[in-house]
Amino acid sequence: MTTKLLIFGITGDLSTRKLLPALRQIVSVDEFRQLEIFGVSRRQVDKKDLLGDLASRTRIITMDISKIEDYRQLKTELALDDNDQLLVYLSVPPRAATRIVDFLGEAKINDKRVKILFEKPFGLDLVGAREMVKRTGRYFREEQIYRIDHYMAKEMAQNIVAFRAHNALFSHVWSRDSIERIEVNAYESIDIEGRAQFYEQTGALRDVLQGHLMQLLALVLMEAPYNIDWNKLPSYRQAALRAIRPASPNESLRAQYRGYREEVNVDGSCVETFVSIILESTDERWLGVPIQLTTGKALDKKCTEINVHFKRSCSTQTDYLTFRIQPHEGIDIALNTKKPGYDNKLTEQRLSFSYPEDVSLPDAYEQVIVDAIRSRKSLFTSSDEIIRSWEILQPLVEKWSMCPPQIATYDKGSSAKDILKKEWPARDRYIN
Repeated sequence: MTTKLLIFGITGDLSTRKLLPALRQIVSVDEFRQLEIFGVSRRQVDKKDLLGDLASRTRIITMDISKIEDYRQLKTELALDDNDQLLVYLSVPPRAATRIVDFLGEAKINDKRVKILFEKPFGLDLVGAREMVKRTGRYFREEQIYRIDHYMAKEMAQNIVAFRAHNALFSHVWSRDSIERIEVNAYESIDIEGRAQFYEQTGALRDVLQGHLMQLLALVLMEAPYNIDWNKLPSYRQAALRAIRPASPNESLRAQYRGYREEVNVDGSCVETFVSIILESTDERWLGVPIQLTTGKALDKKCTEINVHFKRSCSTQTDYLTFRIQPHEGIDIALNTKKPGYDNKLTEQRLSFSYPEDVSLPDAYEQVIVDAIRSRKSLFTSSDEIIRSWEILQPLVEKWSMCPPQIATYDKGSSAKDILKKEWPARDRYIN
């Protein structure tokens, strides 16, 4: 079977920074050496300058993505055989992606040989997400749709499932009986980097929390039996999300770094660049365990991690488990041991696991493309997961749409810990 990859937006930033480097690695593997690449561009481009060593296996198709006749011509140029499969990668803004999906369907580039890959955001609110799912479903079945969350394709995110399912030491204590609270954090040291139009439409909640953090949380909360079926991972995650109560605006904090309004040139903008929310699950396993999701830009460090805090038998204990998703993937376990010496004093010791330096981890975008070629959907976000995530967060979206005259602010380079000390209803309940 021949795989053909069609990229809309091949000259764009995401394609040149992430997608094309990933493809260079993929085609170096024997299994994928025959991969054929097609790139859609609105204008003529210099293939060698754009693609480098991928130029010889790539065909650039110049077309107007707003004209149906160009899609009919595209179908002819793709020349799909019965044994071919076509991956359509939409490396374009959401509005353009929706139009492209409609035109692909109208041009009959949507049969069972076709898989379509989407980048986030998957809607900007519950209504938008439902409309997106409905429109895509007109022409493509769920098994053809691959919605990408590159955090899920990171090695350590996948390792959460294996760690839980295949280590009895932790699988037996993975519940409210032993776990005090859960934190999922994604901190970024960069600011919006000139993406003013995009960020004014999204903000931290839509950009990171709704997709990345909710998906990571689902990996922590879901059932993970020893004989787990990886193909059913989306349904496991969906069940975990289904049990989460809708978010309360009274248990949320949003803030904006100073200087943001000048960057976007919108006086009075109340788009958040930092957000923290408290969630709870109705699942019997997790009943009463507070869950905190936090993300922000222009902070003092870059890291994405999951902290699982175990219950303490005394006030000096600090037992916790950390999954480091990025930048240095690994696992940390904090344990209390006796401090060397004559007195029976405790000290914290950390056990750490990191991948050896000589181990080459697949880039997340490599993993995404390979899994799509192989029809493995475990790392992709299902329609049901998207809708449920938005159902959970919709109370915040509605409340925040009524823009208040003031929003909490913080200096660039602040720590999340310092921002969380600001006045907000849930601060004293869960923030330590």
